[in-house]
Amino acid sequence: MVKEGKAFDLRKMVITGVLGAISIVLGMTPIGFIPIGPTRATIMHIPVIIGAIMEGPVVGGLIGLIFGLFSIYQALTNPTPVSAVFLNPLVSIVPRILIGLVAYYVYSGLKKLGKQKTMGLLYLIWIGIIGYLSYGIYTNVLGANSIWLTLMNAGLIVLTAAVAYFTQKRFKNKALDIVIAAGLGTLTNTVGVLSMIYLMYAEKFVGGLGADVTAARKIIFGIGVANGIPETIIAIIIVTSVVGALKNRS
Repeated sequence: MVKEGKAFDLRKMVITGVLGAISIVLGMTPIGFIPIGPTRATIMHIPVIIGAIMEGPVVGGLIGLIFGLFSIYQALTNPTPVSAVFLNPLVSIVPRILIGLVAYYVYSGLKKLGKQKTMGLLYLIWIGIIGYLSYGIYTNVLGANSIWLTLMNAGLIVLTAAVAYFTQKRFKNKALDIVIAAGLGTLTNTVGVLSMIYLMYAEKFVGGLGADVTAARKIIFGIGVANGIPETIIAIIIVTSVVGALKNRS
């Protein structure tokens, strides 16, 4: 029993380190930022969600802590006009720890509700994602933007359809637990960070962006919508794919 407990603890430590390192690598390379819809999505928070769903809230929280500490490191070593706000742990660390906690407890809570007929709602979620990506293609074509953005969105539509098929055939109604956990975990990051910025640094942050400080509330809300939607979409796609594959292997 003691040896099993030690192995179990070691497993969690290793997974925390590996997923935390992946989050850092994503932040240091262009891989961590994906064009999607009319905006770009960060995927640095996705290892936090995967760790929380697969290994529990402690692992998720620790990976989120690594993510948050790396945000402070970036603010110190690669400063921008708005980096100073991320030196505050309430902005850079607390919301990132909460990603793992929210993702795990949402996933766990939905599982306890039992198997229900949730596929109809899941179909609506997939249709919404494909609709948003299609709108991204439309705006790219209309604005004569880079063909790469159009191809990226088209590829994500194909990927979304493939994930939807995978979840129906292999995962069925259990997929909704992961979809909602991934979505709310992502929104915890977006809403948490921007809420702290708004409460403590609204005018300073908006001024650093070179925008009108009198419209701070509107601008920060706009950033939340522009970033939150695509980040939620990409998190749902990746987390559902990865967790589904891992659970089918276990």
